[in-house]
Amino acid sequence: MKRGRAGRLLSLLMHPLLVVLLVVPGSGVLAEPKVAVAPRTSPSHPLLVPPSPMAVAELPMTTVITPSAFDQLQADLQTLAAQSGAQVTISLQELSGPRRNSLSVNGNQSFYAASAYKVPLLMAEAQQIATGEASPFDELCFDPSDAEDGWFTDYEDGSCFTRDDLVLRTGRYSDNTAAHILVRYLGGPDALNAYAKSIGMTASALWNPNTTTADDLTAAWVNEALGRLGGGPAQGWLYPVLTHTANEKGIPAGLPGTATVVHKVGTMYGTENDSAYVVNGGVAYVLSVSVDGLDEAAGWSLIARISARVWQYELGRPQFVVPRIPPEAPRQPDNRY
Repeated sequence: MKRGRAGRLLSLLMHPLLVVLLVVPGSGVLAEPKVAVAPRTSPSHPLLVPPSPMAVAELPMTTVITPSAFDQLQADLQTLAAQSGAQVTISLQELSGPRRNSLSVNGNQSFYAASAYKVPLLMAEAQQIATGEASPFDELCFDPSDAEDGWFTDYEDGSCFTRDDLVLRTGRYSDNTAAHILVRYLGGPDALNAYAKSIGMTASALWNPNTTTADDLTAAWVNEALGRLGGGPAQGWLYPVLTHTANEKGIPAGLPGTATVVHKVGTMYGTENDSAYVVNGGVAYVLSVSVDGLDEAAGWSLIARISARVWQYELGRPQFVVPRIPPEAPRQPDNRY
C-alpha cells in the first residue's frame, strides 16, 4: 500500500514537469525548427568599385575637321603654282602675330639667281657701314673687268664712285657694273659666298653658277629684319635703297599702297624672282618667290598674285592665341566618409 501510494504521488509530480518541457520554445520537441544566422554587421571598409550604371544608348557622333586658314593658304599657293605650268618656289616666314608660321612650297629647290646675289651683297655693305668697317663716302674705282650691261653707262677707266652711289645703283636700279665693283672690293665671289652662308644662305652658290633657293633668300631677310646684321644703323641705310625700286612688278604689285616693301628682284633666262621684307601696320613677314618657265610678263604677274594671296591671309589672321584648355582629368571616386 505504501509503495503504490508513493508511486502515484511521484506520477503526479512528473506529469506537470513533462508538459512544461514540451511547450518551451527551442526544446526540439514541439517547437518549430529554426536555423541559426550570424548577426549582420556594417562593413569596416566600403566597396572600392561602385556598381556600374545602367547602359545608356548613345547616338552616333560625326566629327567634321575643317582646314585652318593657314592650311588653306598653303593649298591655294600650291594650286597657283600647279596651274601655272611653271616651276614655282615660295618661302614665307611671318615676323608678327601670336603664331609666327613658316611655309615652303618647293622652297629648297634651286633656281638661277640672276640679280638675287645682290641681296647678301647689299646686306654685307650695310653691316660694314653699321660696324664702322666701311664708310658711305669711300671711293671705289671702276675696273674694265667689272663691266656688264646695265642701267648706267658712265663707267670709264679710272672713274670712281662713292660707296653710297654704287649701293644706290645696285639696289634701286639693279645695275650690274656697280654690283661688280662692290663684289670686287668685298673680296670677290668667295667672300660673297662666305658671307651669304653666314646669314643663312647655305644652299646657294652665288656668282658661279649663281643659284639660290627661296628658303635661302627668306633666311637672309629674316636675319636682316631681326637686326642680326648690323641692327638699326644697317637697316636705316639699306632699307631706303631697296624701297620703291625701278621694278615693282613682283611682290609689291600684290600689296596695298600703304605697305612698305623692302625687296630685290632678279630676272634672266626665263626666271623671275623677288624676295621681300613686308611691313604694313602690325603685320610683318618675309616672302620669297621664283618662277621659271613663263615669259617675263606672266612671271611677274604670277608673283604678284602669290603676294596678293599671302596678304589676304595676313590681313585676316587673328591677332590673338586661342587658349588651349586641356581636358579635365578623370575624377577618382571619393572614398572618404
